[in-house]
Amino acid sequence: MATTEVSPMDQNPTPPKQPSFQQHYPPDFPRKVFAETIATYLLVFVTCGSAAICSVDEHKISRLGASVAGGLIVTVMIYAVGHVSGAHMNPAVTLAFAAVRHFPWKQVPFYGAAQLTGAISASFTLRVLLHPIKHAGTTSPSGSDLQALIMEIVVTFSMMFVTSAVATDTKAIGELAGIAVGSAVCITSILAGPISGGSMNPARSIGPAIASGEYKGIWVYVVGPVTGTLMGAWSYNLIRMTDKPHHAISPRSSSKLRRMNNQDGEV
Repeated sequence: MATTEVSPMDQNPTPPKQPSFQQHYPPDFPRKVFAETIATYLLVFVTCGSAAICSVDEHKISRLGASVAGGLIVTVMIYAVGHVSGAHMNPAVTLAFAAVRHFPWKQVPFYGAAQLTGAISASFTLRVLLHPIKHAGTTSPSGSDLQALIMEIVVTFSMMFVTSAVATDTKAIGELAGIAVGSAVCITSILAGPISGGSMNPARSIGPAIASGEYKGIWVYVVGPVTGTLMGAWSYNLIRMTDKPHHAISPRSSSKLRRMNNQDGEV
């Protein structure tokens, strides 16, 4: 009767290697974090600056103009740094990408810190440049907190649904990703502006709140966008159209703009 010898190596298999530090934080990770800081700074500078000027003189910048400016700066930043950091510019977007396994959880705190740093820095810059305008770019509910919360959830859901499509699905558009996301931001902010301010971004609301010391309804602009982005990302995952397994989807497969969810964020 034949027997099979079992080597000591087979009896005691080597445990799988744990991910190394460089796998979690590649050498170019500081560059990505810095790109997020700059992109979020410019996003908040333009959106909050436009909103602040509109609040005191609609002949200089109208509500529509402020919404268009917000959409355009998102588009520009996606084309500028989307291939570097993913151009999240929004802690809620980063959390949503991590929740659907398109971004490493271990990198989330660093991206969040970078985004808040950029937003706060831009808000203090506007405080100096736009003096004596008070509460430059702050967001607060026009009606009840509940109305503003629901509006923020709905418009952020819409924005994230579009973002998930162009950033994570190989069958979605590629080179026009920036235009698609920027247009979504513009359209939804036109609707949400009179009710909630159309923030869709915790950093965009927290930065001006800290700079002005005005925190009325700030929880709405944290809970609303986070809830909306999570719902938007999960919803798109349910209808995703691809011939590949979910884990095989690569945001790099069509164009560099597909890397909006971070080129090192595939898990």
